[in-house]
Amino acid sequence: MRYLLDTNVLVNAIRESSLYTGIVTNYGLENPGNLTIISEVTIGELYSLALQRNWGNAKRERMMRIIKRFTAQRISFESIYNTYADLDAYSQGRHPALPAPPGLTARNMGKNDLWLAATAYVSAAALLTTDGDFDHLDRFITVIKITP
Repeated sequence: MRYLLDTNVLVNAIRESSLYTGIVTNYGLENPGNLTIISEVTIGELYSLALQRNWGNAKRERMMRIIKRFTAQRISFESIYNTYADLDAYSQGRHPALPAPPGLTARNMGKNDLWLAATAYVSAAALLTTDGDFDHLDRFITVIKITP
């Protein structure tokens, strides 16, 4: 299986939470038969969190060790740019070829979440997350939402 980790999953890893331990166990993130990737966007988000929350050296070092465990997927590909545009327009209810299903209202997605969703789509990876920000994209990507 191929997984893309949302930033919130890595925050749980940095916190050494039991939620992250459960994710590793339940989804086999360290299983050699699985490929677990992160987006380079997530690395930027983690650096920003470390700065804004004034993480100490030990926590920053733990963050760097965790980042290095995973392959970081670059976003500088035409296919990711096009998918980003498609997902953003779809989420806004303004895509000319992909109308939203009945009952789905337009929504603003965070730009970083759009990059992650586009990366998951192009990488054919299931997106592991702890929030509902990607729920409406289940027609495009496999979203695995982990709840505590």
